[in-house]
Amino acid sequence: MRPRFTAISFFRRWKALTISCFAHIVHDGITAMLYVLFPVWQAQLALSFTQVGFLKMLTDGAISMFQIPSGMLAERVGERKMLLAGTLLTGSAVFFFGSAPTLLLLGLLLMLSGMGSSVQHPLASCVISRSYHGKELRTALGVYNFSGDIGKLLIPALAALLLSRLSVSTTSHLIAVLALVAGPVIFIALTDSSLSMPTPAKTEQSALHEPGQSFKKIMNPAFLSLASIGLIDQAITTGFLTFLPFTLREKGAGVVTTGLVLSLVFAGGAAGKFVCGVLATRIGILRTVCITEAVTAVGIICMIILSLKNAMFLAPILGIALSGTSSVLYGSVPELVSGNHRRRAFSIFYTITLGAGAISPFFFGFVGDFTGVTAAVAIIAALALTTLPLTLPLRGKLAQSY
Repeated sequence: MRPRFTAISFFRRWKALTISCFAHIVHDGITAMLYVLFPVWQAQLALSFTQVGFLKMLTDGAISMFQIPSGMLAERVGERKMLLAGTLLTGSAVFFFGSAPTLLLLGLLLMLSGMGSSVQHPLASCVISRSYHGKELRTALGVYNFSGDIGKLLIPALAALLLSRLSVSTTSHLIAVLALVAGPVIFIALTDSSLSMPTPAKTEQSALHEPGQSFKKIMNPAFLSLASIGLIDQAITTGFLTFLPFTLREKGAGVVTTGLVLSLVFAGGAAGKFVCGVLATRIGILRTVCITEAVTAVGIICMIILSLKNAMFLAPILGIALSGTSSVLYGSVPELVSGNHRRRAFSIFYTITLGAGAISPFFFGFVGDFTGVTAAVAIIAALALTTLPLTLPLRGKLAQSY
């Protein structure tokens, strides 16, 4: 018997996607705001590049480590409560960003912020994957992924504007209010039982009670290859964005200009979700990945050698390649893992990729202290080319491989 698609079911699916996108905007925007704050904190606390990378590692490390626990806990208490708790925790931590007097306290606040943001990716993705199917699922996930770049575009730009007129403390208070209000909004909006935590089917219950079998089915060679590309791609993105403000500062950029360039990169990233999605349907997913990674390598090198004015013109183009890859990779996860294992597959994928993003700033910060920030960014550019051979195991495994 065919399922009946009523106006109510359409509204529930639309609401699931909208609220998931809203959560993505808030959490990704706050995380991206840190790129604007790092140069400020470096000046206030006299930090080295290694220490700046360490702070970014604490945030992304917390986001990465709590991906799987968040998904598993949501299986018991539901997505609504977890999204509420995580968003409130992030907002509370951000509230005290501007009043942290020491590196230790600032690091603790960044860890708490990361823990709160860890719930968003796996749980919102799962809400969407239960609401959409087939081609609609990839489209919905693409829209969801795109929304994160809207947050990266708006909130860092807002933070830079506020910092040019207000103190760091007042700026952090105002941004925190956004998260503290967003938490209850997400909780109230996701009222449908179908969006909370439905009773698992027998096959899914079996998978939940046999984590070893679930893990084996998820970690197939194609998924490992996809995750490896995502690992390198996230390491490149996080490492580059962490030290881009310092590269711009060497070119004479101030806080407002740095915020503008970052916003241009994120604007390009938002457009990249659409551009790379269209490109993937025309020439294939794997060819798209190869093109975007090559453009990323060339673009990063050009950002180093070009003047500040020319770097601003290049920023959106680099953003397209820098962020477009992740959307293509992320949207491919459901094609490699069965529906019963998708929640944990998303959690594992984000744990791997965000874990790489957590480690890379610390590593490249260490390199930057010894060789200079320019050399560290050049190494990041070279790393992008290592993803090309990793596309080979995915040939024929995806709906639009080539």
